[in-house]
Amino acid sequence: MEPFVLEKEKKERFLDRIRDMVPGGDRLDLCLTCGACASGCPATGLEGMDPRKFLRLAVLGLDDQIAGHPWVWMCSMCMRCTHACPMGINIGAMVYEARNLWPRDQRPKGILGSCDMALRNSSGSAMGISEDDFEWVIEDILGEVRETQPAWKDLQAPVDKKGAHFFLSQNSREPGIEPEEMVPLWKILHIAGVDWTYSKRGWGGENYCMFLADDQSWEKVTRNTIESAMDLGCKVYLNTECGHSTYSVWMGQKKFNIDTPLQIEPIVPHYARWIREGRLNPNSEWNRDLKIKFTVQDPCQQVRKSFGDPLAEDLRFVVKACVGEENFIDMVPNRSNNYCCGGGGGYLQSGYNEARLKYGELKKDQILATGAHYCVTPCHNCHDQIHKLAEHYQCGYHTIHLWTLLALSLGVLGENERTYLGEDLQDVNLPGA
Repeated sequence: MEPFVLEKEKKERFLDRIRDMVPGGDRLDLCLTCGACASGCPATGLEGMDPRKFLRLAVLGLDDQIAGHPWVWMCSMCMRCTHACPMGINIGAMVYEARNLWPRDQRPKGILGSCDMALRNSSGSAMGISEDDFEWVIEDILGEVRETQPAWKDLQAPVDKKGAHFFLSQNSREPGIEPEEMVPLWKILHIAGVDWTYSKRGWGGENYCMFLADDQSWEKVTRNTIESAMDLGCKVYLNTECGHSTYSVWMGQKKFNIDTPLQIEPIVPHYARWIREGRLNPNSEWNRDLKIKFTVQDPCQQVRKSFGDPLAEDLRFVVKACVGEENFIDMVPNRSNNYCCGGGGGYLQSGYNEARLKYGELKKDQILATGAHYCVTPCHNCHDQIHKLAEHYQCGYHTIHLWTLLALSLGVLGENERTYLGEDLQDVNLPGA
């Protein structure tokens, strides 16, 4: 390896730029070079880089080694490094700013395209689903459920309902390519007696502009969806099972000082609360004899980066209520200390697919070590990545949304709402059986 040469004079260093921009930027010189950051980082070694080396390059002023380095798109900014760092150095925030060193039009085309698509649509959909198309999909799938499932002839999926308590976001994946996946969530909300609504404007539950490190666009998408919820007079902005959507709105409101009376909340703690209040009554009897084992993925965006271990505990409470405590096996490590799967940070759209699969080996090994048949992922990017890891590495586990498991345990999961279930659960606890 060639030695690095320190330049004697430099007008402006990357380090100087980030000191005031990065939370904890005044602590960068306190790095102990202990390697705790790199030891738990799945991106360590990709393109010859790791968190410790990245930080040392910045501290030593070796900006040429940072600018344009593809590793900043392979780091998912999951903050596992900061969680492990004894000095609390925010390397993830540094990586975010390093992405800004790339000219906007040279950043990964997938992330750039998804951001720009969301900017072109008042719906906020990164897939380009318009307001009218979203409403049409809702009406179409709702009509089909009412017609084919008589027990649900009164099922509602309101759009632009004034004064609803909850404003519900929705990841574009469902209305775009698998609309039947929305139905279990609607059923859960119906059973719990929840007052909720979608909105045609700003319903899109994704924000790739955040991953692009484009603050102006991140703010624009966030303001659009928050103001849509405010215009309807809602009280709570409820993010569905999508980690980066939750984080982008929750952090975006803080970062850009968006004045709103809305409470911005993830849905997992509400599942747990509705169960504790008796509004939802999942039953694990279906799994008493089957003894099918389940584990959970802790979404970095919803746990380590935002709502912490209380959300992780609620996640486990819900899963155990659905499958039986004896049929739950935790990953090691877990909760805020869990490893990132490699689905976040825009990785799914970055184009670095080989690196993403290599990154995910650590998560794949974690899941296999549990021996679980199913990995529950209350996050779209986690779901997509962990599902792809199973296919690529030919693992035997299945990946499912939390709403799928909850609806299954409630006995309301329809035959065509079981896309991600294996053969062992296709006919289990069917409605009316």
